[in-house]
Amino acid sequence: MPVSRRTLIAGSVAGAAALGAGVAWERSGAAMPGTLGGADFKRGHALRTGAKFPTPSSETHTGIAILGGGIAGLSAAWTLAEAGYRDFRLFELEDRAGGNARSGRNAVSAYPLGAHYLPIPNAETRGVIRLLERLGIVTGWQDGKPVYDPYQLVSDPDERLLHLGKWQAGLIPTVGLTPRDTADLNAFFAAMAAYRDRVDNGKPAFAVPMALSSDAADLRALDRLSFAAWLDQRGWHSPILRGHVRYACRDDYGTEPEHVSAWAGIHYFAGRRGHAANADGDTVLTWPEGNGHLAGRMAARLKDHIACGQIVHKVAPAGDGVTIDAFAATRGVSQRIHAKAAVLAMPHFVAARVAPKGSVDATGFGYAPWIVANVTVDRAPGGQGVALAWDNVSWTSKSLGYVVATHQSLDAVPGASVLTWYMPLSDLAPAAARRLMLDRPLAEWQKVVARDLIETNPDLAGAIRRIDVWRWGHAMIRPIPGFFFDGAREAAARPQPPLFFAHSDLSGLSLFEEAHYRGTLAAQQAMAQLDIPHDDLLA
Repeated sequence: MPVSRRTLIAGSVAGAAALGAGVAWERSGAAMPGTLGGADFKRGHALRTGAKFPTPSSETHTGIAILGGGIAGLSAAWTLAEAGYRDFRLFELEDRAGGNARSGRNAVSAYPLGAHYLPIPNAETRGVIRLLERLGIVTGWQDGKPVYDPYQLVSDPDERLLHLGKWQAGLIPTVGLTPRDTADLNAFFAAMAAYRDRVDNGKPAFAVPMALSSDAADLRALDRLSFAAWLDQRGWHSPILRGHVRYACRDDYGTEPEHVSAWAGIHYFAGRRGHAANADGDTVLTWPEGNGHLAGRMAARLKDHIACGQIVHKVAPAGDGVTIDAFAATRGVSQRIHAKAAVLAMPHFVAARVAPKGSVDATGFGYAPWIVANVTVDRAPGGQGVALAWDNVSWTSKSLGYVVATHQSLDAVPGASVLTWYMPLSDLAPAAARRLMLDRPLAEWQKVVARDLIETNPDLAGAIRRIDVWRWGHAMIRPIPGFFFDGAREAAARPQPPLFFAHSDLSGLSLFEEAHYRGTLAAQQAMAQLDIPHDDLLA
């Protein structure tokens, strides 16, 4: 990977001194500073339990209503704005738009609360490339390939793995391997390369967005198996290969390989063919706040059209259009919105609760719960072996490790950092994991996070100053076997004018590119229905 950026540390010495003050938490017995946050489950559960909302006390009109302000909803709004259309409103349940791409900030750094990077897009991911060009992240073109702003490409070193007591580069163990490990790894990655390079009638076997993938029968048949079963069929049982595959499935899907469709598992390894003039194909774009950078910039352009804190609880056809009832959580009042069309850019299980009865079936749509912690430390972790990287993973941990928010920062407190720690609760049934997530208090989560970090980096003992925990009850769709091609997912994505559907769960892959594709597509479908002139931003 070419050197893309070096971390420059600048900021407040006074802020560093404040972080270092006081007695170490581990020795003092005092409560660890921090907060317990997350998606607003009380608002969400009001929909689940069928809470009674006030009768609308006011009415308003708009051309197109967008219901949901995650990346899909923001992409739908962006698409309308790009067409020069202004008569739209976006209604978001949370107090800030962005979905699982939201971010936070403290005295040390901005940091992600969820999604923290965007891979260099494939050539077919034209819609996202156009967006990045509009945001100035793509700065030009060379030999038919986009040129990316080097300051927004991940800095070296980008990944390291703690294995057998020593940090190594990359995320696959390189020492202590048996001949069987080596043979299985080589065979697996050769198979993934063949899938990556395969093209059927001009379509990649595995594309991003997934709707552009080949529909060859042998590829679609992969969806009938779990990824673990597919590996079993090939006799690949190396614990090193299986451990890496488990990491991959938990990383992108929050789900164990035994419950991941083989199609999705292979897509993780074979779907990326990054297209760039000045970066390797496996390079990623990242920022201190992760994908909050993208969500924030999109929302800033659209701010005059966004209403947050709105619990949309009823959507009903009305003549040639639709009526939407929304409860303003902070003001305690409801309003009725009359629209010509509505884009439901919300998880499909939520859409099933607000759409006309019987019009939306969310059977088979399941979601993975996650814990994300942002840990403020007064010194960066070290460790034997390769130097601290952006992404740091322990082979033996139940977590997925941590990314270093200040790795990309040009404005950080000297010596201090924020480590964003991730753990999918994939070893429990999702419902049980969500219950644990709600029942376990902040102090207990802080102990889980601190113990894991100190086991991984003993030098962090005495350096942890604050742990802020964020809970995602429905962080991402679980791509279980049969989900992609049994017909239900495709049916769920079909428009029902004046209703149009947009969310990454309609793709079965919780990726920025999929959310962007679904939002852009739904907005264009709505504009076509209403005879609004527009260009195809996906072509």
